[in-house]
Amino acid sequence: MKQKIVTGITATGKLTLGNYIGAIKNLINLQDQYDLFIFVADLHALTTYIDPEQLRKNKKDIFALYLACGLDPEKVTLFFQSDISAHSELNWIITSITNMGELSRMTQFKDKTQNIVKQENGTETIPVGLFVYPSLMSADIILYNPTYVSVGIDQKQHLELCQKLVKRLNKKYNLNFNEPKPLISKIGSKIKSLQDPFLKMSKSDKNENSSIYLLDDPEKAYKKIQKAVTDGENKIYISEDKPGILNLLTIFASLKDITLEEAEQHFKNKNYKDLKEEVGILVKNFLESIQKKYKKTLEQIETISKIGKERASKIANENLLNIKKAFGLK
Repeated sequence: MKQKIVTGITATGKLTLGNYIGAIKNLINLQDQYDLFIFVADLHALTTYIDPEQLRKNKKDIFALYLACGLDPEKVTLFFQSDISAHSELNWIITSITNMGELSRMTQFKDKTQNIVKQENGTETIPVGLFVYPSLMSADIILYNPTYVSVGIDQKQHLELCQKLVKRLNKKYNLNFNEPKPLISKIGSKIKSLQDPFLKMSKSDKNENSSIYLLDDPEKAYKKIQKAVTDGENKIYISEDKPGILNLLTIFASLKDITLEEAEQHFKNKNYKDLKEEVGILVKNFLESIQKKYKKTLEQIETISKIGKERASKIANENLLNIKKAFGLK
């Protein structure tokens, strides 16, 4: 029996090149070796307000792009989180064994609440969903009892909380769930913003030149690469002190399936103009290829998501039932 991997992408914005390099590409490479359960995290998108029509579009785009990028529905289970009611039901059970202190220590919660705008009377409106988000993430994982969870570096703290909750669940209720281990891509695990290479490339960035979106016009994406922030040295080599150059080298290496060192060697004796030109053309060609497939996969969403729902529901409902019995709910 293959070991299981669970992962999902929140439907809060458009998928970026960073999502592909840091997450999806790695899943494609693993789909023959592991039993993958991959979902569009539409419930997580509700932690802050999102326009309903935008959410519907985001969901479809992400699902279609999963397929267009190369995930094979014959090998992996693809589904929408909200199609499996067990996610919401287990969320409440897991929330009940999660402590306030554990949630308040989550750095993502602290970061996101800093951007909350005060109302006219001076009070702040912080959605409860933003606070308990890690409990739902833990429920998403526990439902499928995986060996590994594919996560970005920024989600590692949430997974550590999940591990702690699984221990608590097993010890207090005599259960035997796996303590899931993180699976983080070795290269490109955190592709940076093109305009501020100290920040990650985000699918919800307000500066459109900061991110390359998988559905960007390819020519527009090429131009974004030409505008990418670098430095004044005009020498290409691997260094944490050159975040803009390191970011472009990482993108090049990832799309070429070579190491960073090989990318560095490729650009030996070349300048920043050469680097941006080659990376720009590579990204442009990649997007053209993905987008041709995307138009076809849009038509397959209903059929494939229905099959994914049936597969995921079977396992999720079995594990939920065991937990409900352990809690005295059955």
